[in-house]
This record gives sequence, structure tokens and C-alpha cells, in this order.
Amino acid sequence: MAERGLIIAIDGPAGAGKSTIARAVARRLGYLFINTGAMYRAVAWKALQMGVSLDDAGGVGRLAYDSLIELTGEVDSMRALIDGRDITSEIATPQVGQAASIVSAIPAVRRALVARQQEMGRAGGVVMEGRDIGTQVFPEAEVKIYLDASSEARAQRRFAEDTERGVAVASLEQMKAEIEERDHRDKTRADSPLTQAEDAIYIDSSAMTIDEVVEKILKIVKQK
Repeated sequence: MAERGLIIAIDGPAGAGKSTIARAVARRLGYLFINTGAMYRAVAWKALQMGVSLDDAGGVGRLAYDSLIELTGEVDSMRALIDGRDITSEIATPQVGQAASIVSAIPAVRRALVARQQEMGRAGGVVMEGRDIGTQVFPEAEVKIYLDASSEARAQRRFAEDTERGVAVASLEQMKAEIEERDHRDKTRADSPLTQAEDAIYIDSSAMTIDEVVEKILKIVKQK
């Protein structure tokens, strides 16, 4: 393994298990874990709190530039802060998740957060997950994974997770529809659309356990 530590990029659609997998890989390697989705959720949360319309691209873009977004703590106790306030639990709701999908399509928001993500991960020894890590944030990443799963599998996982956390959940059918709507929005946005990097390794996790996916990625890392 390179002395500086590798940059491991894990991209994929909503509900594919990126955060869980990336966290486990970082834990096994002793790497820094960066959940970029939490950063977009933080911007969305602040916009909702301040009453800034999600359709106001300029307003949300300025909000992203002006906000101090931090991810602190160890892999298993990562906290998301905005302007010094811990909002970890508040950004975990379905409402904020849907809002994050909308604000993440705003070019100014992406530019602001991509610059911060590059600062956070440039030194290496990092596992970063999101939707454009291997294509835009770190196209030079030594390991690129595109983690996918069927919309049915992703809806079932998200439904189970929300139910376990006590979050008010929609029906399984509605959750599947929301995931497919988010896929469409992520893949068709003008700025940094969700797409598999040419040199990324594709993994379909629909019928795989978390441990199986983690072990597969660790084997790929070892080969590097």
C-alpha cells in the first residue's frame, strides 16, 4: 500500500449501502471516513430551517458557500456540524434526504462542497462516498468502486433502516418510487451527474451481505 495511504472512492445511487460499506472499509483500514451525503444534507437542512426555497439556486448556493460544514469524530461516531451546531440526528430524516437530492443538483452547491471534500481527502488514507467522487471530486483516486443495487433491494433496506430508527416511513411502494425519482434526478442533473467512472469497479450488492461487499472491496484495495 502506498505510504501516503490510498484515496478510495465509493459512488452509487441512493440506498445502495455506500455509507455502511465505506464506514466498514475505513474501520478495517484505519482510514478517515467522509460521508459527502451528510454535507449535502446539512446544506438542505439549513435551507429548510432558514426558509430558503430549494428552487432558489442562487440563495442555496450562497448558503453553501457561507456555511461552515464539519464532519468530526471517529468512524463509528461521526458527527455532522453546521456553523458549530451538531445536526447529526436532524439530517437523518426522509424530508431532509429528499431536499438534499434537490440542492445537490445546484452547481454552486456542488462547487462549494467539492472544494471542501478535496481539501479533506487530499492527504490520502481516506474512504469517501457519494455520487461523483470518482468522476469529479477525486478522478485520480487509486480505488474506485461503483456500488449499485436494484431499486427493490434499496427500497427494502431503506424501509427497514427507517423503521428500526423509529423514523416515520412511507409504504414500501412509495419508498421505491421516491428512490427511482431520486435516481432520475441524480443521473440527469446538468452538474456532476451520477455516473460510473470508466475505471471504477462495478459491484451489484442486491444479493450480497455487507460483509461480502466489504471483503470484496478490501481484496481490490490489497491488489493496489
